Amino acid sequence: QVQLVESGGGLVEAGGSLRLSCAASGRTFTNYVMGWFRQAPGKEREFVAAVSRSGASTSYADSVKGRFTVSGDNAKNTVYLQMNSLTPEDAATYYCNADGAAALLLFGRPGDYWGQGTQVTVSS
Repeated sequence: QVQLVESGGGLVEAGGSLRLSCAASGRTFTNYVMGWFRQAPGKEREFVAAVSRSGASTSYADSVKGRFTVSGDNAKNTVYLQMNSLTPEDAATYYCNADGAAALLLFGRPGDYWGQGTQVTVSS
């Protein structure tokens, strides 16, 4: 089992930045691919970004490429999502996800473990 706890959400003006954190506990963090999804009201949950165990490989949704950066710190059992140049379209609840295989990184397909979510609001 893996437990995931997100933090770092909040209210930001359009063009601003936020950094989300996801602290993992339970099974060894380094065994998992970690990633982020988001869900806006009335919309389906969508893949945002993922990072490999080593941190050497990342993947991003087209909508966030060049603006968001995902990274992991195995020593701290934490994965981060740096979000820059935010727009109102980025407003959503952001969820951390862990995958024991590679589907999250390769296909944006979520693993079994989810955090509780953290709200990001972007004012125009």
